[in-house]
Amino acid sequence: MILTTTAEVPGYAIGEVLGVVFGNTVRTKNIGKDVMAGLKSLVGGELEEYTSMLADARTESYNRMVNAARDLGADAVVNIRFTTSQTMATAAELLAYGTAVKLVPKK
Repeated sequence: MILTTTAEVPGYAIGEVLGVVFGNTVRTKNIGKDVMAGLKSLVGGELEEYTSMLADARTESYNRMVNAARDLGADAVVNIRFTTSQTMATAAELLAYGTAVKLVPKK
């Protein structure tokens, strides 16, 4: 499957738009890691606990979006985007979305 943030795929035309596909996950760290991140925020620097959590969430939401496109029989997902939102004080949602399409070779 071709996955891209662009609206087009070089060498192909979009033959059919199957619809918007989504993948999301909501993540939170355990209280111990939240405490450690809170202490780190006092002295500055990267909060590795949250960097790791968001990287895992991005991968999971991306994979869920790809699976949704596969379920529709897509050849590609174009215009892929990510968004993050806070769902509660200690949790964040990461959403991946794009347009599932069928491709045809350009002549």
